[in-house]
Amino acid sequence: MQRLNSILLVCLFALIGCRKKDADTSGGGAKKLVVGFSQIGAESAWRSAETDSIRMEAEKRGIDLKMSDGQQKQENQIKALRTFLAQKVDAIILAPVVETGWEPVLRQVKRAKSPVVLVDRGINVTDDSLYSTLIASDFVQEGRMAAEWLAKKLNGKGNIVELQGTTGAAPAIDRKKGFEEGIAKNPRLKIIKSQSGDFTRAKGKEVMEAFLKAEGKNIQAVYAHNDDMALGAIQAIEEAGLKPGGDIIVVSIDGVKDAFVAMTQGKLNCSVECNPLLGPAAFDAVEAIRSGKSVPKKTIVKDELYDQTNAQAALPNRKY
Repeated sequence: MQRLNSILLVCLFALIGCRKKDADTSGGGAKKLVVGFSQIGAESAWRSAETDSIRMEAEKRGIDLKMSDGQQKQENQIKALRTFLAQKVDAIILAPVVETGWEPVLRQVKRAKSPVVLVDRGINVTDDSLYSTLIASDFVQEGRMAAEWLAKKLNGKGNIVELQGTTGAAPAIDRKKGFEEGIAKNPRLKIIKSQSGDFTRAKGKEVMEAFLKAEGKNIQAVYAHNDDMALGAIQAIEEAGLKPGGDIIVVSIDGVKDAFVAMTQGKLNCSVECNPLLGPAAFDAVEAIRSGKSVPKKTIVKDELYDQTNAQAALPNRKY
């Protein structure tokens, strides 16, 4: 009798194990992939579009996505990465808020053998094996494209105010660098004021108000590191009784739908696209790495430039 009971218990545990295994698998019997995504926040329409792209692609592929909103703080993102490790995720997608300060946590991630895919922003580390790949635009080239367009528009002469992105963020650093390189060949183009607007519309408006108070009609153009700050600057220009797009030329980067609307209204002059729809490429990379395939260390996303001459035609097809 005792032996019979033992056999029954073994069978019961085996049945429970089988049911658990079935619950942990998706169609085809493969274990469901679990991926952690640490997002910077929701500071702009561009950022929200990137989040939606990754969320929808995970859903489409049947991936269990663990998401964390860093609310613009690196410490929150670092905490999220450690939480992902505790959850034993198969891979991590990280959009880093700033370039530096990641090495300690990424060393922990590496020891756990959880590959890291960086999206839209790079990091500065002494050991680049701490991440598997970076999928991003060429921010320096975006800055150059904006500068070259503006130089032509202003005939190589004018005073520019600059709305920078978040201090220490890769796009802020690189877009500034590229823009300065782009206007260097035009000595009569000068950046007379430059300040961070944290990539937000509200802060962009606030900083532009201060620029207008300090410089007034001495400003010929605004260069904003993203569209949301540019749209905030446009509000400030209008409230100052000036015409954005006319009295003050406005150039920005990202190419979100609201920027296209502003271009069709004549308020924004130019926006250099930075594609946020990175979900498919990010999960392609995750699945390739998990399958033991090699992936490029960096993949550059191709960007386009739009201005008032082609914004109207492109607007109906904008996905973000």
